[in-house]
Amino acid sequence: MPAKFPRSFYSRPALDVASDLLGKVLVRRLGRRELAGKIVETEAYVGPHDLACHASKGHTPRTAVMFGEPGHAYVYMIYGFHFCLNVVTEPAGYPAAVLIRAVEPLENVELMRRFRNNPKREIDIGSGPGKLCKAMSIDKTLNGEDLLGATIWIEDRKLDPGAIRTSPRVGVDYAGEYKDKPWRFYIEGNPHVSRVRFSNVEVP
Repeated sequence: MPAKFPRSFYSRPALDVASDLLGKVLVRRLGRRELAGKIVETEAYVGPHDLACHASKGHTPRTAVMFGEPGHAYVYMIYGFHFCLNVVTEPAGYPAAVLIRAVEPLENVELMRRFRNNPKREIDIGSGPGKLCKAMSIDKTLNGEDLLGATIWIEDRKLDPGAIRTSPRVGVDYAGEYKDKPWRFYIEGNPHVSRVRFSNVEVP
């Protein structure tokens, strides 16, 4: 069986982890079933100096997980109803994380589709951070969950990610000089990557 990544994998710079996660497999266990999706898109939030990073506002109850041990899930809500899954990176005490932005469904796909209210197209199951959290039953109860545990983890199944591309991150226009940093990573040509717009130009 593929091995879960060890703590040392996450105890590295967020930019390295964000790139290396592409092609790896996110697994969520629900009872005796496992939902799995290949990670096809990520974003790095590199620390307190990064104005797009939640930790730039300091240590708060919301961001406490980011300041802790690497290899834990940081889950928060946006827009009042969507959850986002991040993995904490860097050594404990330095707050950084990688947002999982999109996955390609691999296992128990029909259950993932059902959790997403049955979209017709498979590419609509996990092609965005809120979508993948719904599809894989990820919510605030998993905030702080150890990714080396038995509930949610990431493993290497030796899948070839193909060509990796970068772009600015999504929705961080407030981040000053950091809004244009090319810290979004995605697999070129993968249809499960989310669709975003920059200056009225749509890119994968």
